[in-house]
This record gives sequence, structure tokens and C-alpha cells, in this order.
Amino acid sequence: MAAALRPASGLASGTPVRRAIRLALGILTAGVVCGASAASAQIATWPTERPPRPLAPREVKFPPYEMRTLSNGMQVIAVLHHEQPAVSMRLLVRAGSAHDPPGKIGTAYLAGSLLDQGTTTKGAEEIADDIDVIGGAMGTGSGSDLTFVNVVVMKDSFAVGLDMLADVVRNPAFAAEEIDRQKQQVISSLQVSLVDPDYVANVVFDRLVYGFHPYGLPSGGTPETLAGITREDLQTFHHRHFVPNNVILAIVGDVTSQEAFAGAERVFGQWPRADIASATPIDPPPPTRRIVVIDKPDAVQTEIRVGQLAIQRKHRDYMALDLAVKILGGEGANRLHQILRSERGLTYAASADSEARKQSGDVLAETNTRTETTAEVLRLTVEEFARLQRDRVSDRELSDAQTYLAGSFPLRIETPNDIATQVLSVVFFELPVEEIETFRERVLAVTPDDVQRVARQYIRPDRLSIVLVGNASEFVPQLRQVGFTEFEVIPIEQLDLMSATLRAEER
Repeated sequence: MAAALRPASGLASGTPVRRAIRLALGILTAGVVCGASAASAQIATWPTERPPRPLAPREVKFPPYEMRTLSNGMQVIAVLHHEQPAVSMRLLVRAGSAHDPPGKIGTAYLAGSLLDQGTTTKGAEEIADDIDVIGGAMGTGSGSDLTFVNVVVMKDSFAVGLDMLADVVRNPAFAAEEIDRQKQQVISSLQVSLVDPDYVANVVFDRLVYGFHPYGLPSGGTPETLAGITREDLQTFHHRHFVPNNVILAIVGDVTSQEAFAGAERVFGQWPRADIASATPIDPPPPTRRIVVIDKPDAVQTEIRVGQLAIQRKHRDYMALDLAVKILGGEGANRLHQILRSERGLTYAASADSEARKQSGDVLAETNTRTETTAEVLRLTVEEFARLQRDRVSDRELSDAQTYLAGSFPLRIETPNDIATQVLSVVFFELPVEEIETFRERVLAVTPDDVQRVARQYIRPDRLSIVLVGNASEFVPQLRQVGFTEFEVIPIEQLDLMSATLRAEER
């Protein structure tokens, strides 16, 4: 959800930029008028017609695929894509930061980042050299619900790539020197991030929405929790969750189904099945209005986050709610951008998105603005949530959002890596793979009535979680003037994400 920092807007009506534009247009107009008068010509008017409508979508076919489950329970998906002589292998383990042990936040993050930093047979440099020699690429990491390893190779290196994939997944060394190096890198990065308004706004928003559910805690840990993670913790995490019946592998590219399944059987078939460690995290708290102001006195603009708890990815209303949120602030139809930038000149960009995860999800609107316009932007953003929940969306707005979503779909299955991502996503969220093939039809089948129903059912304007990061002394009086009278102010140096109050206890 993190976004790059954007400078404060300079498009207010009285700014030097706007005045310079008006002056330039005035000079240009004067010249045209004078020339026209001398020639006794009629001044031409600017075109007023709307931009052309998008072209009719062309048919897009998902490539042939086949799914099998090995005898040890490992799911394997082969997708045939012969347009390029390359093969993408993407492996998911159904365990991420949501499975971190208590008090050890950041375990999955560290484990994921260390997978390709040495195995019991090869060091980190040797692994990097081997993948370079065959012209391939490897990446590892983790998310809230999963850990991944991705390998992309040319077709003639398919067997070598599979061997490397299996080695880093099954035999990570978790060498002490690599653990120390990775810890120091992550802790140094966190120390910088914890004074970055954009990062702070996002992690505080997650805490407000999800509470102490794992989704509400920083997946990369904190300097304190990372310092306490041991090699034994990483080995235990790997032993508990890296078992074949907890793994999905997608092999996509210039191979046959026979080659894909035979290769998977060769490197993973003897991997012994094991019991999967189960965890039942606490439920996220019910949505409730809470406004938290993180005071950063040297800030010249305010980061604004507004949103709430929503639904998980597998929910039957996901598509309709996703389109509703795209109308609020997504590509193709963006009310927030229209109101905040195009009409008011209060920001350079505003957006909203829905993040649906395995166990839950959220809706988040985000923008930033000059300190002096903070309250106005917040008021308008909350009003747009209320309007979405209250009023039926127009046919045109929904059509624009649908056209963008359906029209951009071919770009999501353009390369073997893209295809592997899509396949793994639906399998991971326990959805039928056929959903990929019917994606456009399902997008276009959503009606304004569907959007109105889910907006009224799930959007709660009176229970929004709100985070403001900026110079509090300059905008707090504005908040009261526009009706936001109950809020908490926390100096940024006192922020503690592991505290129920978000404020570090005095020692």
C-alpha cells in the first residue's frame, strides 16, 4: 500500500504557477485577437467534443493448463506458453508474517529474504553466480500470508533452474553471518522508514484497522523484535511450514505438461509430507471511528489515510466491492482525483484501493496535501465515502471502471511470469482457475445495483479509521472547524506500533 512521496500541490488558484499560466494565455490570446482584427478574420474556437470511446475489446484466451497433486500433497500447475523460449517457476508456501511466532514479528520476512543467501550445499555468491551463468533470475521473499521463490530461465536451462529452486526451498542454511547481515540491513532501513511520513501513515493505518491481528503488525518486524529472532527461530519456521502439502508450484512457459510434471516429480517427489502447523489468529476489531494524528513538526505536507475493514479475497462480493472502490479512487473512474485535484487543486494525486487477503481485507483511500489544506481534504474524502455508500453510481462511472479493468486484463497474462502470478493467486485463494478465463465476463456482469448493494453493506462512513501524519500544530485547529473533534495526537518519536495506545510507555 506504500506509495512514493509526492510534493505538495502548487495548483491553487492564487499560486505563481497558475498566475503565470493565465498571463501566458492572456498574451497568446491578445496576439491572436490583434492578428485576427488586422486580417478581419473570425477567431476559431477550441474543440469541445469528448475524447473517443475505447475500442471494442478483442478476444483473449488463457493458454492451456493442467493441474496435478503429487503423492506428497504438493500442488503443481503447468501452463503451456510457447511464444518465448523461457520458463517461469513460481513457488508459494502458505505461510507468511501472519504465521510469525508470538513476540517474533519479522520471522517470515527474514526467512524469506534469506532463502537464496546460502543453502547447505552452496553459498550465497555461488547461487548468484550459477543463476547468472544460465542467464536466469531468482527472487525470494514473503508477504502477510505466503513466502515465495521465483526462478526464470531459458528453456534449455529448465532442469538446472528446477534444481536451484528445490535447493533454496528445501535446504536453506540460515548461516549466522547472513542472518546478522540481513538483520542489520532491515533494522537500518526501518530506522529510516520510521521517520518517513508515507511509511508511518501506512503502518499506523494497518494497526487501526486490524488491531493486533497479524495483518495489523509490521510484516518486516520492528528493530526490537528483529533483534530477538534467532537462527533456531528461522529453522523452526522453515520446518513447520515448508512442507510439500503446504506448497503450490506453477511452471509456465515453453515446456510440455509432461516435462513440467516430470521435472517437479524429480526434484520434489521425495520431499516427505508432514503435518501442517495450524494457527488461529485473533479476529480484527470491528470497524470504529478513530482518528490518529502523528505529529511531525518539520513536515510541510500531510499524509492522509482513510479506510476501514472489508472482506477477504474469496468472498462472493469481492468483484462488486472492488469495482465500487475503483469508482471511488481507482483507474478508469476516480472520484477522489476528480474532486481533490481536478476541481479543487488540493493535491497531485488521490487514490483508493481494496486489499483482500486470505483472512480479511480493507479499503484504503490515500493522498497528501499542503499542511494548510489538511482538514479540507479530509472532509472531502470522508464525504466521498459517504456518497459512495448513499447514492447509486452512474452507468457511465461503472462502465469506465469496468472498461479499464477488463481492458487491462490482457497485460496481466502477457508473459510467463505474469501468467504464473495469476494462476498462483487463484489457487492460493482457493478459487477455481477457470475464474481467470472468465475474468472479463465477470467484470462486465456487475451492475450499478450490485455496486449500490455492496457499498451499502460494507462501506461505513461513520466508522472510518483515519491517519494524518504532518505538522499537527498547524492543522489540528482546522479539524475542529470542520467537525472532527475527537482525535489523538502522538509525537512521531513516541510512536510504538506494538502498544495498544500506539504511544511508547514512559520509562
